[in-house]
Amino acid sequence: MSATADLRLGVDIGGTFTDLVLHDPSADRIVLEKVLTTPDAPERAVLEGVGKILAKAGFGPESLKSVIHGTTLVANALIERKGVETALITTEGFRDILEFGREWRYDLFDLTIDPPTPLVPRARRLEAPERVGPDGAVVTPLDEDAVRRLARQLAGSSTRAVAVVLLHAFRNSDHEVRIGEILAEEAPELAVSLSSEVTPEIGEYERSSTTVANAYVHPVFRDYVARLESGLKQAGFTRDLFLMLSDGGAVHAKAAVTYPIRLVQSGPAGGAQAAALFGQAAGLGDVMCFDMGGTTAKACLIEGGRPTRARDFEVARMHRFSKGSGLPLQVPVVDMIEVGAGGGSIARIDGMGLIQVGPDSASAQPGPACYGQGGEDATVTDADLVLGYLDPGNFLGGDMALDVEAARAALQNRIGTPLGLDAEQAAWGVHETVTENMAQAAAIHALEKGRRIDRYSIVAIGGAGPVHACSLARKMGAKRVVAPAAAGVASALGMIASPPSFEFVQADMRRLDEADWPAVATALDDMEARGRDMLRLSGVADADAVTTVSALMRYVGQGYEVETPTPRDVAVSASADDLRQRFDTAYKALFGRAENMAVEIISWRVVVAGPVPELTLKGSGTTPGQALKGHRKAWFSSDGFVDTPVYDAAKLATGDSFDGPALVEARESTLVIPPAAKATIDPSGAIVVDLL
Repeated sequence: MSATADLRLGVDIGGTFTDLVLHDPSADRIVLEKVLTTPDAPERAVLEGVGKILAKAGFGPESLKSVIHGTTLVANALIERKGVETALITTEGFRDILEFGREWRYDLFDLTIDPPTPLVPRARRLEAPERVGPDGAVVTPLDEDAVRRLARQLAGSSTRAVAVVLLHAFRNSDHEVRIGEILAEEAPELAVSLSSEVTPEIGEYERSSTTVANAYVHPVFRDYVARLESGLKQAGFTRDLFLMLSDGGAVHAKAAVTYPIRLVQSGPAGGAQAAALFGQAAGLGDVMCFDMGGTTAKACLIEGGRPTRARDFEVARMHRFSKGSGLPLQVPVVDMIEVGAGGGSIARIDGMGLIQVGPDSASAQPGPACYGQGGEDATVTDADLVLGYLDPGNFLGGDMALDVEAARAALQNRIGTPLGLDAEQAAWGVHETVTENMAQAAAIHALEKGRRIDRYSIVAIGGAGPVHACSLARKMGAKRVVAPAAAGVASALGMIASPPSFEFVQADMRRLDEADWPAVATALDDMEARGRDMLRLSGVADADAVTTVSALMRYVGQGYEVETPTPRDVAVSASADDLRQRFDTAYKALFGRAENMAVEIISWRVVVAGPVPELTLKGSGTTPGQALKGHRKAWFSSDGFVDTPVYDAAKLATGDSFDGPALVEARESTLVIPPAAKATIDPSGAIVVDLL
């Protein structure tokens, strides 16, 4: 084995599979691996995969320069309520903010709705005598003796984490900081999260919810990272572990452990980053990332080569499609819609006699019926196998055999017999239902942003994405689908292509014409300095760090903000007129008009980022004509089963083209090309399908 190299390894833990991508820059080589996730101890699958991929590449662990990791651990802990016992310390009189919320119903006409259950029950929500006004002035000094009594009370309980959220702490954090110091003195074993550090923004309910969620998952995530680092060290890895953030950046594990809530969407963010890379390599304009894995499917718009972003997110919804039914989080995320529709999603008959797919999943254990691990429910993967889209003897390149008869039996028992269908018809019904659900969700996501989906090409990633992408595109009216090389492990690939970066936000709510520019400059300097400190942990020199600034602004009285990109010197030179012009431009781009009304600044945003890692995507040099493996029967709508050519993706060469129907098999995924479509291999190795 070679002992010296600067390898980068991306690792993405999904609900069913753990994906790994290894990049060797010296040879411009990419190696892929996929192993079953181990839900009871996710680090086991990571360590197993690391060993396999290094052996496949011919390197030892000492050759790894960095490991970049994305995980669903944080999101799952919140969804499944598997965090730790957490307490909340808040301003006297405000202990019930988590239940008051925004005091509106997410469904006005359903009298039986359940509000999201707070992560901290009322008995563990404690009050500190203190008060800070909206301008940051101290109204009531902090009663430190009372806080010490609270700290001692917590020290003698089963509480493992504490969230400290005081009124207007984003203006003046002194009281929160002092409470943190007292907790460290009286109960040093507690994990403490301060709202002024986690999310110093306006919005009392959202700030409380985010800080509580950060505290709730902190010990779970900290312990997981410690186990993973220990396992990697025992395996011989001596360099740094990085974690993927929900906004598409990567940070050192030491920083990530402090803000675990920033990783709530880390895996999907990697997929969006990869789709942006694939779109650029294919020379496309705006694209929609369609990422379908084992448990969920995600859709994200990518414009100008960058995934669209959002400043908030909602997790653990009581009703998956009802905004407001979950826990709100003030964290920067890649803006996407998620549907409980993956390869492992379970199909059943609902009370009206209709096929319903998801949101629950068979996961990796027991998995779909065809995995042969004891699963009896019919899943999307079972349907795709019975329809002929998947090769039972070549799943994961032959490393995992699929049981067609078990899949057929599950579909017949759960779907076919109740509806009077045979197994193949039941499989087609499941396939169509899940694809229609995803198409509707993706189309709504685009329409909510005022976008026409026929302007976008669909980039299909994830293990199940290429199977469903062409059918989904036709249902939405899109004309082109791109299935990149490594589509089945794209999220892991996106992680090694993501720059080290971190975002800071500081609330500063005031009218633009009343801005305190010296204070703004000081706040920006502080955020930039903290960002550079964080990047130094990642090995980024100050000279290589790039800072971008934006202001979140709105018309006075509005309830939502518009992010306005701002040169760093605008704040320094107090250029209110320049900033107003930039806001008008940004507002008009979104809404088609700009009003001559007073404008206010809500907060300032600073992103400090390192260089984007170089990663070249190139196609195979294989001689055309060698890729055809044979034929097999595959189901295509009204035509039923059709004798369909099967191609080996690894042997397709740049410039190759063929008509549908066709199946293109890679180790990690299969692309299903329907009739009336033409596929071409581009220079990056991606398969570009034009739907005729």
